[in-house]
Amino acid sequence: MTTTAVTHIASLVTNDPSLGNGTPLGLIQDAAVVIEGDRIVWTGESSKAPATDNVLDAAGRAVIPGFVDSHSHLVFAGDRTQEFNARMSGQPYTAGGIRTTVAATRQASDDELSANVARYLAEALRQGTTTLETKSGYGLTVEDEARALRVASRHTDEVTYLGAHIVSPDYADDPAGYVDLVTGPMLEACAPHARWIDVFCERGAFDGDQARAILTAGRAKGLHPRIHANQLTYGPGVQLAVELDAASADHCTHLTDADVDALGQGGTVATLLPGAEFSTRATWPDARRLLDAGATVALSTDCNPGSSFTSSMPFCIALAVRDMGMTPDEALWSATAGGAAALRRTDIGRITPGARADLVLLDAPSHVHLAYRPGVPLVSAVWRGGERVE
Repeated sequence: MTTTAVTHIASLVTNDPSLGNGTPLGLIQDAAVVIEGDRIVWTGESSKAPATDNVLDAAGRAVIPGFVDSHSHLVFAGDRTQEFNARMSGQPYTAGGIRTTVAATRQASDDELSANVARYLAEALRQGTTTLETKSGYGLTVEDEARALRVASRHTDEVTYLGAHIVSPDYADDPAGYVDLVTGPMLEACAPHARWIDVFCERGAFDGDQARAILTAGRAKGLHPRIHANQLTYGPGVQLAVELDAASADHCTHLTDADVDALGQGGTVATLLPGAEFSTRATWPDARRLLDAGATVALSTDCNPGSSFTSSMPFCIALAVRDMGMTPDEALWSATAGGAAALRRTDIGRITPGARADLVLLDAPSHVHLAYRPGVPLVSAVWRGGERVE
């Protein structure tokens, strides 16, 4: 296989604390990376790089792992501009707009849905995202949820069944009947096309008992749990996530001390989604509190047409540093290695021998510029699986 070296990297983020300066980022100065096939085979000081077939001079710029976006909702149709405009004019967000997207998504063709997913994945890739999870949740019928997952699986391996996004409008007077559908025929149809199962455990969506039943049923079919937890109010979501060994509890905006302790002591990643708080003018999650308690924190975009219509991980990093108490180092780690942990992956989110060759070359000497220069398109080149794609 052909080998390629990226040399004269001013600052290389490996996310391996055994390398470089010994911090969680494992920073190596004046570094090089060697790619063979789809893997990283060597990292170290540029002057010690082995001979390779090809060489790219980074010319004093920084290299980071590809971003791992572990929470998005890309299988949708329609537009919610009016909802956003109304919310920015003072009307509160209550998640009711999901029903608007459900109606549009049901009417869209498979090709239209697939084109949308491809569009937003390409948009994210241009901004350095090399791994992206996405969910169903805008169909809410057996047929529409299954086709959403089939569409998603054409584009990514990280696919999540979210039939339990809200109670379907078709079951507005029979939420128990909808839970039976989600855990029965809909699960049967959807499980072959997904890796994960998710539930929106929130007032106005599903309570703790319903969420437990849904996630337990999914786990029995081989799907691993993750939970939309504690976004709009305090609730049982985080505790349930830890109890069921969910890979992640996502949002984590309203947390008790017991919730924070549970995340600090358990194996569930706290995935924070600052785009949602930005787009709804809601309370910011307290990342500092979680980090100080020893919790593993991930950052993700929550890209969706209603409450967080951004695909930009650099934007979310800047928000996390500015408004959530994270340092630039912590935010970058959470957007790469943290996202990998939320997907229970060890082959991505780091630049070390054996990892998948997902790299981002920044037009800046340091990863700190992602927060230091918010809104500036700093991504200069992207490699995914060893192939230069941007």
